[in-house]
Amino acid sequence: MSSIRQEGKDTIIFVTKEDHETPSSAEFVEEDPNDPYEEQGLILPSGEINWNCPCLGGMASGPCGTEFKEAFSCFHYSKEEVKGSDCLEQFRTMQECLQRYPELYPKEDDAPSSQTSEESASEEPSGANAAAGFEKDSDPTRPNSESSAES
Repeated sequence: MSSIRQEGKDTIIFVTKEDHETPSSAEFVEEDPNDPYEEQGLILPSGEINWNCPCLGGMASGPCGTEFKEAFSCFHYSKEEVKGSDCLEQFRTMQECLQRYPELYPKEDDAPSSQTSEESASEEPSGANAAAGFEKDSDPTRPNSESSAES
């Protein structure tokens, strides 16, 4: 005879060989959209934002959670032709908050690398110039003044 035990949200069922010999009488239950353990994705069926979605990486609950929620909500519900163009102030506020916590929200270029600090220091000026050059050269219709000066 099988035995059933409840542990928190889990139900543990021990079955016997005889239990397996008879066809199952289990009925499938529709997923409950209000089940907090059910994965819903970023946008809930109601159209609201699921702030508990793991895809947000904890941003909604960190020290800048309020600022993140305001900026993301503004973007999600934006009706502007360029979506989110009416949310620049909220994103600026969020960015300022993120900058106050660099240990929690490091910039991509602040991420640890395999280079030593001497290698990074010697390469930094050329890297900065390369980035500046990329910005200058990003418009193919504009002549490159640095290249023409070198010629």
